[in-house]
Amino acid sequence: MHEMSLCLEMVKLLDQQAHIKGFRNVTAVWLEVGALSCVEPEALQFCFQSAAKDSVAANAKLYVICQQAIAWCFDCSKEVEITQRGDSCPYCKGYQLKVAQGDALRINEIEVE
Repeated sequence: MHEMSLCLEMVKLLDQQAHIKGFRNVTAVWLEVGALSCVEPEALQFCFQSAAKDSVAANAKLYVICQQAIAWCFDCSKEVEITQRGDSCPYCKGYQLKVAQGDALRINEIEVE
């Protein structure tokens, strides 16, 4: 379960930012998870609670924002939604797709006190 290692790194980053910026607690975290990121949102929720113990995010609420995967089709020059890597273009059935969004995992916002 790589979600635990991701959560541990996220909490480490939050602790570092608390030290740098001078806040005491993180009350909420908004995390963007792309459909192609190979991360399970439910597993993230579960792991975050354990990873955040004894940190500035110990009582923080994690909000997961799921981002759909969008690719550009070089064959028909359209932006298309895909569900997994290797999908074909729904318009022209071509496979010359470049992922434009949906493979990221990033902290969008944190709420602190």
